[in-house]
Amino acid sequence: MDVNGMVAEGFEPVREAFVRNFETLGDRGAAVAVYRNGHKVVNLWGGTKDVDGTAPWERGTAQVVRSATKGVAAAVLLLLHQRGQLDLDAPVGHYWPEFKARGKERVLVRHVLNHRAGLPVLDRPLTPREALDPLRGPAAVAAQAPAWEPGTDHGYHALTYGWLLDELVRHVTGQSTGQWLASEVTGPLGLDLWLGLPESEADRVGRVGRVEGAEPTGGLRARPKRSVTEAYEDPASLTRRAFAAISPFPDQNDPAYRASALPATNAMATADGLARFYATLIGDTAGAPRLFTPETVELARAEESAGPDRVLVVGTRFGLGYMLHGSASPLLTPGSFGHPGRGGALGFADPETGIAFGYVTNGFRKTVTADPRAQGLVRAVRGVLGL
Repeated sequence: MDVNGMVAEGFEPVREAFVRNFETLGDRGAAVAVYRNGHKVVNLWGGTKDVDGTAPWERGTAQVVRSATKGVAAAVLLLLHQRGQLDLDAPVGHYWPEFKARGKERVLVRHVLNHRAGLPVLDRPLTPREALDPLRGPAAVAAQAPAWEPGTDHGYHALTYGWLLDELVRHVTGQSTGQWLASEVTGPLGLDLWLGLPESEADRVGRVGRVEGAEPTGGLRARPKRSVTEAYEDPASLTRRAFAAISPFPDQNDPAYRASALPATNAMATADGLARFYATLIGDTAGAPRLFTPETVELARAEESAGPDRVLVVGTRFGLGYMLHGSASPLLTPGSFGHPGRGGALGFADPETGIAFGYVTNGFRKTVTADPRAQGLVRAVRGVLGL
């Protein structure tokens, strides 16, 4: 396997794990980047740019990161709170009056971030064309009745999370989440990370698709519990309905989808862009000051929701906008915060070790929160640090 890039001395096991992903776990094209205390210690890429192509993956190749987008978008709300522009304990309806309909008056801003808003499904799913209209998704969520009493339980808002968050950002700033992110974070920092892919960058993003690979051994369950399988197969379950809030799901290789901005699902990033984003949340990087104050880091990773997830049907842990380390989504240490993308991608930060991690791929597996390729890389980092 021809792997390009660099690893700092001592981080060679990460390269070995990266090669194994291609040899046994089905990777066609992928990249991984790791920062420690603001310094790049791993930056590797290999395979092909397109899952079904032959052109090589290059240093600047980017991919859609699916739900790893959620961790990027969450930073916008937390930064607005940090700047005093948004109260996490205010009702959503205070900023977005139309949202108050059908018993949602007591949904708080923090409930959007910790998946306790009770709004993971839509009674009438949106078509792909409707979903790409920035007005239709928020309007549908505003008209939706909660599936449970807001604030009393949690369940993963797979798609509706993006519309909830985006409309809050629009009402507070007058910009979309993608616009604010570009003007305040990714643009000034020069990150290869976009929510709403500019036409000028379109050629850098590879085609994605499904891949298969041997099941890993050693610590990861190869088959989901029967209850999880049944939930995904039942058209009436919250699980199936949450992931079908857009039906059918848009073609992720469609230029129109990539140019749109859905803060739950369609950020485009290089592994380095995703890792450096998280590195900058927790510390200074390459002369750029940290984005989150220590207090905001604690908001991101303090446990807000834990236990059986009404949508994912496994035990999950969430802070404000971020998944936390646990059996459903293992990160580096109990203090880590970040977000996986369904089928492969992963980004997170670990303040205690100073590690920030990003993995992107063009080959999606049947995983939701704990892809074996990303997990192999995380275990390698853990081993390097002696954790």
